[in-house]
Amino acid sequence: MTGARQPDPKAAARAIDALRRGWPIRIGALALLPIETADPLRLEAFDPTAEAPVLLSAGRAETLKLANQREAAVPDAPVLVDRAPWIDFAGGTALADPQLDLATPLKGPFRAIEVVSPDDARAALRLARVAGMLPAFFVRPDGPAEVTLTAADIDAHEDAIRLSIAARARLPVAHAEDAEIVAFRTPEGPGEHVALLIGAPNGQPPLVRLHSECLTGDALGSLKCDCGPQLDAALKAIAQAGWGILLYLRQEGRGIGLVNKLRAYALQDQGFDTVDANTRLGFAIDARDFGVAARMLDLLGQRDIRLLTNNPGKVQGLEAHGINVVERVPHFLPTNPHNEHYLATKRDRTGHQL
Repeated sequence: MTGARQPDPKAAARAIDALRRGWPIRIGALALLPIETADPLRLEAFDPTAEAPVLLSAGRAETLKLANQREAAVPDAPVLVDRAPWIDFAGGTALADPQLDLATPLKGPFRAIEVVSPDDARAALRLARVAGMLPAFFVRPDGPAEVTLTAADIDAHEDAIRLSIAARARLPVAHAEDAEIVAFRTPEGPGEHVALLIGAPNGQPPLVRLHSECLTGDALGSLKCDCGPQLDAALKAIAQAGWGILLYLRQEGRGIGLVNKLRAYALQDQGFDTVDANTRLGFAIDARDFGVAARMLDLLGQRDIRLLTNNPGKVQGLEAHGINVVERVPHFLPTNPHNEHYLATKRDRTGHQL
């Protein structure tokens, strides 16, 4: 008797590559064609009878009046939309991307149907987020697939325990000439997380800052957020403390990726705040995995820390993964006219203690 195969993180890595190329994949009982990267010809090959319904996240479905109250409370829950005759590939794209709503009025009406294989559907939406793509697929129980995987394969791919130290070197920086940089990666992950160690262990818990990658704020000086100034101020605060660690996490846009973050920016320009923008795209308000930061600290031998943050969720996230936060140190910065509303939203809707 042959037992079930072991979870394979390589299968998830291959599936992420396939999704970005617009190729269909299979998760459990579902064949899935990614709407964002496919095209009309691929849809016809995948679904020649034009019957495949559209899988969306509840946060997106709520804007179409298709999510019930329970689903709407979980924006990344799966919702299946019946394939009406007018839902061709262009119609599916309009369903998938809320930033197009003003430019492309939706036809409707739309009808939600029972989600078949809900665990597989939930895994598909999760994999889309991991790939940095819109959580939207044409779905059918049979059909072609370039890669076949399971939800357990995705879990294995995302398991922080597989993170290891890849390299380290001395790196003098503007606020600390005695800094050391340490890079971490997993075997299948395309990018690296980084820690910057400032000073030397002195018997006290280090001052630690978790900083999620923000290309627009860190590198381009965006005024829409406070990420760039936060990063600079954190390095300065750690240097002044004499001993500490900055963790630079590759979790752009609170874990939804750069392209989806820019979609959220477009929705903000239409009048939605940062929370509503994320949920309308179909993502959780905060999709970051703080288990990654906990694993990095564990590999660095630091399980008792002082955490530089205004976000109690970071404290809870680290403590849930075995890190003892002995003190939360506030991290206050002035606002500017472009990020006042953003920071007010963080205070009023996500519990930041500003």
